[in-house]
Amino acid sequence: MYDRNKSGQAVSEITVPVKKFLRLLDYLQRVGVDMDAIAATADLSPDRIASLDPDQELPALHYSRLYKVAAIQMQALDQPLPWAAGLGSEAFELMCHCMVGSRTLGDALRLAGRFDALLYPLNGYRVCLLEETPGPFVSLSYSIDIPEGGGALIPEDWDRADYRVTVARASGLLVWHAFCGWLTGHTLTARELRIDAPPVSQRYHDQLARVFNAPVYFDAGENTFSFERQLLARRVVHTTESLVEFLKNSVYHLIAFDAEPASTSAAIKSLVSIDLPNGTPSFSDVAAMLYMSESSLRRRLQGEKTSYQAIKDQVRCEVAIDKLLHEDARVADLAEYLGFTEASSFVRSFKGWTGHTPKSYKDKMQSLSLG
Repeated sequence: MYDRNKSGQAVSEITVPVKKFLRLLDYLQRVGVDMDAIAATADLSPDRIASLDPDQELPALHYSRLYKVAAIQMQALDQPLPWAAGLGSEAFELMCHCMVGSRTLGDALRLAGRFDALLYPLNGYRVCLLEETPGPFVSLSYSIDIPEGGGALIPEDWDRADYRVTVARASGLLVWHAFCGWLTGHTLTARELRIDAPPVSQRYHDQLARVFNAPVYFDAGENTFSFERQLLARRVVHTTESLVEFLKNSVYHLIAFDAEPASTSAAIKSLVSIDLPNGTPSFSDVAAMLYMSESSLRRRLQGEKTSYQAIKDQVRCEVAIDKLLHEDARVADLAEYLGFTEASSFVRSFKGWTGHTPKSYKDKMQSLSLG
């Protein structure tokens, strides 16, 4: 679903296929948590989702909400989450809060290493910045202990059980690569990715190679990705406030990063979202918040094939959908909140963003819910 903003760029709704929802719901059922209760909390109906074409696309925000609720519920099993570096868990969120006050990426990663070292006896995983060896490159290592036999969160009858070690270790590096990019407002260019586990398939290999834009090696004896040492000096461009916004829908933000690795845009989106109730900040204000000149920021956005206007439209689209579906917001109130002078102007923009009026979009998405 696309609209063209004033600068001519496309504004798109980030989506994921139905089969991704089905895989997560199937996994939750196999690990023994109440799948229906989790889906209900996320305002989704498993039966109605199962009736859809597996390749049909649904809003990624819905998947992010489902994953977040699932992660919280799985913590009740008193086992560390083995996937995606513990994304969605309380431990991951506390670590992020420790990191966001750092001045540089290097400082943030060193703090993360200290944090994980303290919790390693409980979580069984840790991240470590390997920078002692002289040379132009450093590596970020992610390790995780997988229980013998899998444990409660790795059911033997799961379709990924045979390559659980690969998925656990690779998904951890995926999250760390994306989060480093989010922290600095710029995609972290990797030199190579090394997975300490067997290969899964050519498709899985190609997916990792695409995201990292670097060679991928399996059975590598280490679980790391390497990058230029000078990148450790990149400024952390986020604040505690923008981190809170990120953590509300962390899976969504990382899906968006995977789809369009433009984390300068992600930084701006968070800053705009925070200030939205008081009006959107000016371009010069955003440049100052990102410690960049206006010309440098403009070049960065041009390199990512976007603009400040496109990002503002993306934010307004996402906020409108979220409030429409989960806060039962009235169209007139939404229009005012998003800075439209007239409700009719908001309705036209919303239809351009999603292909539907607010009412028809809400009706369409509620057909998937329990309501």
